[in-house]
Amino acid sequence: MDNNIKVAFWNLGNLFDTSSSSVIGSDLEYTPERGWNDAAKDKKIENLANVINSLHNNQGPDLLGLCEIENEELAKRLIEKMGKQDIYEIAQYTDSPDIRGIDTCLIYSKKVFKFIDAKSHNIYFRYPTRDIFQVNLSVINNNNSELNVLVNHWPSRTGGRFETEPLRIAVAENCARAVESVLKVSLDYLKEMPDNLKEDEESLAKLNQKWNKNVLVMGDLNDNPFDRSILNYLRATPDKNRLIQWKEIFEHPNLKKWPTNKQTDKHNYLYQPSFLYNCMWNLIPDGTIFFNGGLDLFDQFIISRGLLNGEQGLKMDLNEIKIDKSTKMSNHILAGNFEPIGQENKIHPIFKESPMSFEYIKKKANGELEKFQVGRDPLTGFSDHFPIQSVINIL
Repeated sequence: MDNNIKVAFWNLGNLFDTSSSSVIGSDLEYTPERGWNDAAKDKKIENLANVINSLHNNQGPDLLGLCEIENEELAKRLIEKMGKQDIYEIAQYTDSPDIRGIDTCLIYSKKVFKFIDAKSHNIYFRYPTRDIFQVNLSVINNNNSELNVLVNHWPSRTGGRFETEPLRIAVAENCARAVESVLKVSLDYLKEMPDNLKEDEESLAKLNQKWNKNVLVMGDLNDNPFDRSILNYLRATPDKNRLIQWKEIFEHPNLKKWPTNKQTDKHNYLYQPSFLYNCMWNLIPDGTIFFNGGLDLFDQFIISRGLLNGEQGLKMDLNEIKIDKSTKMSNHILAGNFEPIGQENKIHPIFKESPMSFEYIKKKANGELEKFQVGRDPLTGFSDHFPIQSVINIL
């Protein structure tokens, strides 16, 4: 096995099945009657599989997070089309209650990882929405390092960025809570520890052992790294100095303390948020999706202190954080179709760097055909997102 783990995440852009289901959204949007038939589905899967196989210099990823996929059968079909049935395994697939039926999913190499467990964190709004999918894996090598992965797909900006921001903030809080379940000891365990934690070496060692676990948050967050949901609520920062050990935290003059003058170290431990490091800041102003007239960096890798510093056998290689643009539209639309805006049937050059979504012949509810995109052929394209990739070094 190589001494590194190749990681990727991709929003597949509405990969639905063609069979009927109990999901309301997919049975209204993606049906054979509306043009989403087996030929379109199979061709989209083929196109997606080709891109995934091309990631990491045509080696493909060892760990692949996905979103906007309807069910486990489609994940299996994707693996088959990649020709990787003997390599890839699907982590315990969970159908989320999302009203459109688009789930999160994690695929891993059986040659690199051993599955430990998984859980689904449902988000409770007034309507059903997608979950946060958490998977715990161990690396098959001498150090048996563990890696906790949380695959996310936060609520979209449809309806307005600021109007929908509270929804993403709510999911950010849920994600932060899931992260802290890995990085902080339980309340029952904390009760048995001494009040003066910063002076007790054994207690500090136990706190730091949890604090330094390897956590990788990946997903389409529908917000940029600098937006409130990520900076202020998930506490994912570009500042490595915020990710410090517990003795430093307890002794820090600006410690965010329990709001009373009678607090102990235990109170402050409960009150202190677990900061994460956002790996994507150096890529700004580049982006993964063309949204509202420009590129946004909605797809992100965010990591814990342990994975940042290599505290427990694994270390994210920040120099390998990349947006894969091999699928950019200019590769697939004739150059002559790109002209300044205002000319009939031409595409503005700004779209040259935007992801190429999958195009098929769509029918309206009344049976009329929808207008086909200029310069495109049916059954071409991939997704409206670029995939992201990186490397985790095994120490």
